[in-house]
Amino acid sequence: MPELDTIRGIAILLVVFFHGFGFTFSTTGLSRLPRLFVQATLPGWMGVNLFFVLSGFLITGILLDAREKPHFYKNFYIRRALRILPAYYLLLLVLLIVPRIGFVDNRQISWGFVGLSIVYLSNMVQFFGVPMQYGPLWSLAVEEHFYLLWPTAVRILSRRVLTYVAIAIFFCCPLLRAIAYELRYEYGSGYTWLASDGLAAGAILALYCRRADVTRKSALQFSLICMAAAFLLLAVGMPFGILLSGRLLGGGSLRVTMLTLFFTGTLAATLLVGTSRWKWLVRRPVLQFFGEISYGLYLIHMLIYDMFDHFASRYFPGISAESAQGHFGYILARFTLATGLAVAIAFISRRTFEAKFLSLKDRWTSGTSSNA
Repeated sequence: MPELDTIRGIAILLVVFFHGFGFTFSTTGLSRLPRLFVQATLPGWMGVNLFFVLSGFLITGILLDAREKPHFYKNFYIRRALRILPAYYLLLLVLLIVPRIGFVDNRQISWGFVGLSIVYLSNMVQFFGVPMQYGPLWSLAVEEHFYLLWPTAVRILSRRVLTYVAIAIFFCCPLLRAIAYELRYEYGSGYTWLASDGLAAGAILALYCRRADVTRKSALQFSLICMAAAFLLLAVGMPFGILLSGRLLGGGSLRVTMLTLFFTGTLAATLLVGTSRWKWLVRRPVLQFFGEISYGLYLIHMLIYDMFDHFASRYFPGISAESAQGHFGYILARFTLATGLAVAIAFISRRTFEAKFLSLKDRWTSGTSSNA
């Protein structure tokens, strides 16, 4: 399914543009067009939700296809470990070293944060009195919890029951967000029980695609129903602040649900287009390139921005984050140079460091053909 790398590419670019522009810089002092551009990057945070839907779909599909094969757990966990752990633990090591040798100015990484991140609890550090010190890691913790629990559910439950479980998760997450909102808890945090509906929606799509009675027509109907539900939820939720997360109940609880429905429908449509004569529309080389390096780029890009700001402020004050406020040319130069460096590092990592571990997948496992 090479078209899924296009989806990955879109997701990672949304996140990178968000962190490179709207997350870092205000629009104060910018002229009209640059201001509109920076504002247009603000929704880029939703790239993480797109990743969740895609991960739920891919992982559930892998598990369903392997559920009757021998060495089910061994194959899955070894392949997952080889895919995600080497780059992840290397990043944690770098996060420990870089602030301590003075290569970043405004980010401190504590031993406590790294210790919790080692066991994928970075989305729950608040429970341990530790601040979130590197934002990208929270979503990886949510996915890891999914990897830990979902294989057993797929192994022991029938497909029908598994579908009901996924549907229950999909509806329970916004309900829990609403409860947390009313109780004035961290309803918008990355706690697994508040952020798993995207993974559940992807799982529902994977289960649906493997039904014996599914056809291209019914798959298209599934896609359209998801998208229509998203737009209906948007229309109904507008008076209740569905676009205003943090201000009203609707935004706090249902905005992510709306996005999840839209992304699920989009993913289903992409699969249909990718297996048609129009597949060139969703197999775009540039986006597929970014999709291939998306994991490493997601891990490293914010740290590269921090390091770039440190050295720019020392040697080239004009393109540092502080000096760039209100100067779009500087903002654009910072983004281009720092993102280019992050992309280069992610590419080299994917082709060298990560590739060495990926090459061990087939040697260390048996009875599976997944390349995820």
